[in-house]
Order: sequence, then structure tokens, then C-alpha cells
Amino acid sequence: MERLNLKCPECKKSVHFEGNSYFPFCSERCQLIDLGAWLEGRYVISGNEDEIGTTDSSLLEEDPKIKKGET
Repeated sequence: MERLNLKCPECKKSVHFEGNSYFPFCSERCQLIDLGAWLEGRYVISGNEDEIGTTDSSLLEEDPKIKKGET
């Protein structure tokens, strides 16, 4: 079976999936750099503002263990 070789999205080094707990990154350092970029707002997911924060209530199921009005 052929090994799948990908590139780290941060530093572009070759990354192997097998045994890599930081996948798709090559290291903890690259993983943390990427996380920091998300937290600083350097990455965004584009979408329609009208759709943000809306949900289809038919997709939600009420948990029978939780009674309304109780926390």
C-alpha cells in the first residue's frame, strides 16, 4: 500500500499521517501557529450573513432528560 504524503499547511514540510498526533500539521509548533491565526481572526469562513446564527428547528431534537425551564 502506498503511503500518503501531504504537506503541512503551515510550513509546507512533508507530513505522514501514520503516528502523527498533530496531523495535518508536522508538529505541535505548526498546529499552535495555525490555532493562533484562527484566534486572532486572520482566517474567516465566508458565508451569507443572513444564514449566520440560524438553525432549522426541525433538525433539533429535545433531550428528554432536560425539562424546560430547568438548568
